[in-house]
Amino acid sequence: MSYKIVNKKKLNEVVYLMDIEAPRVAKSAKPGQFIIVVIDEKGERMPLTIADFNAEKGTVTIVFQVVGDSSKKLGKLEKGDSIKDFVGPLGQPSEFIHADLEELKKKKIIFIAGGVGAAPVYPQVKWLNEHGVEVDVIIGARSKDIIIFEDEMKKVAKNLYMCTDDGTYGFYGNVTMMLDDLVLNQGKEYDEAIVIGPMIMMKFACMATKKLNIPTIVSLNTIMVDGTGMCGACRVSVGDEIKFACVDGPEFDGWLVNFDEAMKRQTMFKTEEGRKALRNKDGDTHTNPNCKIGGKH
Repeated sequence: MSYKIVNKKKLNEVVYLMDIEAPRVAKSAKPGQFIIVVIDEKGERMPLTIADFNAEKGTVTIVFQVVGDSSKKLGKLEKGDSIKDFVGPLGQPSEFIHADLEELKKKKIIFIAGGVGAAPVYPQVKWLNEHGVEVDVIIGARSKDIIIFEDEMKKVAKNLYMCTDDGTYGFYGNVTMMLDDLVLNQGKEYDEAIVIGPMIMMKFACMATKKLNIPTIVSLNTIMVDGTGMCGACRVSVGDEIKFACVDGPEFDGWLVNFDEAMKRQTMFKTEEGRKALRNKDGDTHTNPNCKIGGKH
């Protein structure tokens, strides 16, 4: 079975959006989950967060940044082309979908999206909006030309705050500076923050929310490689526990995540020598022994 690309859009110079025809995945998908793409027989497994889904149309939206050979190959495909495998939905959905809606409506929630993180933030904000929960959103990027999902987010967020590191659009500063401004200067109050973006951005966002006493959830989809819990790439320390982002997550308590360790693993995992060193260091905890490939094709 193959999965047809029914829409393709270039969001900026290195980021693409695709709608994939995958009815079963679309029917089962929930905010916070991811899928695994395999382009062809020789293709690598690429875990990608679900950016949107439409059960009626039977489509799932993915957003990806062209960084390696597999993503470059995917970026060259066009509308009408097909990919070999589109497996999912995988991972645990966002916790708020299980919460009492009336209690959820009372909470003041802010989403903080950095760069491509705006894509996985969108389905969460959209779901909440559809269920009558109003939330604020910060979208930050290095500059105006790489911002994505602004128009889509405007339709589902109560308040949308844009910021750029270079000041070319919106607030002049990064997302943590934007949050500080909202809370300390504008008097905003939040009960919870949900942060998705590059690892370094999430680390500093969590440092900021801790100072402001805003409990924080982060999504560690960026450290996933194989998406099964077997490669060891997404092994992460959360408090005093060992977790695997692709099986136990990808969402965790941001205050408990050891970001420095996770970022060091990301760097080491890029070389065979690094992977071997991690296997030796981790021992029996290198992979998730209970991992099972879930989801539907």
